[in-house]
Amino acid sequence: MGEPLEKNVILKDRPDEGPKAKVEVKTLDYIATHTNIPVSRVIRDWVDRDGRYFVLNARVRGQTLEEAWNSLSESQKVDVADQVCVDQSPCYPGLLFFELEPRGPFHSDQELWDALAVNLRQLPEQVLGNLKKRLPKCEPYVLTHCDLNLGNIMVRDGKVVGILYWEYAAFFPIWYDHASASFGFTDTDVERKRLLRERLRVHGEAHEDAKALWTDMCNLRQYPNLDEKGQETLEKLS
Repeated sequence: MGEPLEKNVILKDRPDEGPKAKVEVKTLDYIATHTNIPVSRVIRDWVDRDGRYFVLNARVRGQTLEEAWNSLSESQKVDVADQVCVDQSPCYPGLLFFELEPRGPFHSDQELWDALAVNLRQLPEQVLGNLKKRLPKCEPYVLTHCDLNLGNIMVRDGKVVGILYWEYAAFFPIWYDHASASFGFTDTDVERKRLLRERLRVHGEAHEDAKALWTDMCNLRQYPNLDEKGQETLEKLS
């Protein structure tokens, strides 16, 4: 006799069939077909008579990385970081635009810069021009999770067995998820991302130039009401 249904599946519902819901289902189907990234299989999705949207997924057995982190050995933590590094395969880009409004799709570095420049247009022309020069090469644009935090990575016996919640996924510059490892929200998240950055350097994928650009954009986002770091960045780029 099999296990109860609720142990094998997860049912998610949303008020309506919005864009984020469909992005996740399409992304999971794409990943399952074209990559080796461990994800939850979509069994089916549907809209009921009241317009509510439902998705039935196979359950991923394990713990979130947040739950398991303190029980992992140092070698297991390194192994998990390595798996996350190499599991990236060739929208809602909050890291770049500091908001979760949909953007893109982008088909070239120029298109991405033009979209970024809309939020930066209040900056002095020389500063804006120098920022543009610092934009790293973005190609290839790759499938990017955009919310790769401790609660979205499932592990079992020290191995990554699933990456969850792909509703913010989109094709972004190859350095996007790597640059997002520059900051953390909790002590555990900071430790995990520090280790991730170290392993990215080992794999030759640190993208420090992208991290530097993002830091400068963060420092200048409140222009002209800049704090000390913002003033330093403005002077550096003037």
